[in-house]
Amino acid sequence: MASEAEILDELRRLRARVPQLTGALAAGVNGLVLAQDTPGVEPERVAALTVTALGVAVRMADATGQGDFRELIVRGVYGYVATYAAGRGAVLTVLAQDRVHVGRLLLEGRRAGARIGELVDAEAAAAAEATAQATATATATSASEEQADGAPAKAPPKTTTARTRTARAPRTTTGTNARTTTES
Repeated sequence: MASEAEILDELRRLRARVPQLTGALAAGVNGLVLAQDTPGVEPERVAALTVTALGVAVRMADATGQGDFRELIVRGVYGYVATYAAGRGAVLTVLAQDRVHVGRLLLEGRRAGARIGELVDAEAAAAAEATAQATATATATSASEEQADGAPAKAPPKTTTARTRTARAPRTTTGTNARTTTES
């Protein structure tokens, strides 16, 4: 994943831009804390609850045809908990006082989520590229060793691409199968 220092720097810049924030953390979609600035709060617990809420939010957005998850806002008596998508592999959760300007919270949370997403996704892409190159090198080395032994070379393993969801079109009803009964 992305450098903890870079993500932590972004969390601190977010807290500077929105002074009513009481904490912020970035977590992977697997629930592991990437970086946190949450004094007085257990970051592992918040990350685990964030991933649980994320699962429900993703299903809710999908079931209602609203598209991919973007953000989740919870308002309590003492303040807000806001969770934002941060690229493909992470989420950003911020804690804010009740007196926070909600528009500012949304705007700055979205910006920080996008920046953290760029960091995490770039690191994941670099790791995937390094893995692919290592696999290709290992496959080429074993194929050349087998050819030197006189055995036929094996084909490289098939790679699969990750499946992603696309937004559903809203359901519409047509009048062709509708039944109406009227008695005069």
